[in-house]
Amino acid sequence: MSAADLRRAFLVVLACATLAGLQPAAAQTYPERPVTFIVPYGAGGPLDTVARIVTERMRAPLKQSTVIENVPGASGTVGVGRAVRAAPDGYTVCVGNWPTHVVNGAMFNLAYDLVGDFEPVALLTSNPYIMLVRKSLPSRNVRDLIAHLKANPGGVTLGTAGPGSGQHISGLYFQNVTGTTLRFVPYRAGAIDVLKDLVGEHIDLTFEQAISALPSIRGGSVNAYAVASDTRLAAAPDIPTVDEAGAPGIHISAWTGLFVPKGTPEEAIATLTRAAMETLADLALVKRLEDLGQTIPPPERQTAEALRTYHKAEIERWWPLIKAANIKPEAPK
Repeated sequence: MSAADLRRAFLVVLACATLAGLQPAAAQTYPERPVTFIVPYGAGGPLDTVARIVTERMRAPLKQSTVIENVPGASGTVGVGRAVRAAPDGYTVCVGNWPTHVVNGAMFNLAYDLVGDFEPVALLTSNPYIMLVRKSLPSRNVRDLIAHLKANPGGVTLGTAGPGSGQHISGLYFQNVTGTTLRFVPYRAGAIDVLKDLVGEHIDLTFEQAISALPSIRGGSVNAYAVASDTRLAAAPDIPTVDEAGAPGIHISAWTGLFVPKGTPEEAIATLTRAAMETLADLALVKRLEDLGQTIPPPERQTAEALRTYHKAEIERWWPLIKAANIKPEAPK
């Protein structure tokens, strides 16, 4: 065999070896390794609880492990910032909610664009706020409370977890819709101390996420006047909606959704969306979430495009109210 023939044979063998090496890579499909879900708050909180329930069940359709990474700090901006800087490969998913992906954009000068720097994946749950009042408050329902507030502006205290918190914004919205005035009492330690002082009757009123409020309601230590939604909660069907209770339209929910960094491949987003929707079709899982006060949106509202539309609508709804209130929380570090 001539030198030229040997060279040609060598190149053929090399080409075959190269193709053989590439073939498995071409056949590989997303995901090939565990998927990390960043929760921008500490472990054990409302968002973390929902995230763990959902992502654990998503392991089956993804055929991969899922990992929760808690990255708390600066009202959720630290964790969301880490998520947006992650490689856009589908292996880092941000578990966002109404505070992180709507409220923060109106209060902080963020280093990222909540719409332009993320791609929506799926809307998971709605977590409506519930109006809670101290047991001995003279008013008996929402209509009584509104009448009392109009007769006594600023005569009712509302506990909040600080400026810009869900309780604070809920109270501002309630004032605007009902034409009343509340006296806000901020707590540095957060919602736990707000509930503690409501039970101790040191404050009159608060709005709290259903997932956090239900234990106190079931224990009988506070009164629940209304759920800030147009539908009653499966976990507490005796609590009327605000529409039924006399404050129509005051719908406030700390909803939860999945987002990935801009540039993530469409195939990866579609896979994550399918996995989330399959998870939300699991009746046993739905029951677990509903027992925590969550509402599962219908399938047509769970999709990536539906979340995109809803997210933009929520920004358009809430940013004017928040900016008009000129809320100045501590700047994120």
